[in-house]
Amino acid sequence: MSDHHSPVFAYEDDPDLPGWKRWQFRDATRYNAFIEPLHVRVEGDIARVRMLPRRDHSNMRDNVHGGALLGFMDVALFAASRGFGVLGAGGAVTLDLSAQFIGGGAIGQPLEARIELLRETSRMLFLRGLIVQDGLPTIASFTGTLRKSTPPPSLR
Repeated sequence: MSDHHSPVFAYEDDPDLPGWKRWQFRDATRYNAFIEPLHVRVEGDIARVRMLPRRDHSNMRDNVHGGALLGFMDVALFAASRGFGVLGAGGAVTLDLSAQFIGGGAIGQPLEARIELLRETSRMLFLRGLIVQDGLPTIASFTGTLRKSTPPPSLR
């Protein structure tokens, strides 16, 4: 699936990271811009989705804020689904997201969601993932359900 012609999303090879796709809203005023740019790489059954946490993602302990992690988890479900080829831009909504926070994430080091597609039905996607950073224990685990929908005309 390619978004080269999408007026809303970019999903294309990143020349700075060979083997990775850059997944990004074209409109920087949308929520996604808070955690973008994101990078996606599918390796077998796992989609790896990366972000680089900045100071504005931090809490008072100088770790990644739980709210930023939840936002990343949610958006990473869509980026992973796009990477798996089971979802077009804007073609779903989040039905649920369950998270378990296990440890703190460091600011300024790539944060990665490793996501697997558990099941796809005609209308639903069931996924689970882990949030990790190199050299640190697992930061969080999560599951999510996306309901596929017909995207609005602006996303087709």
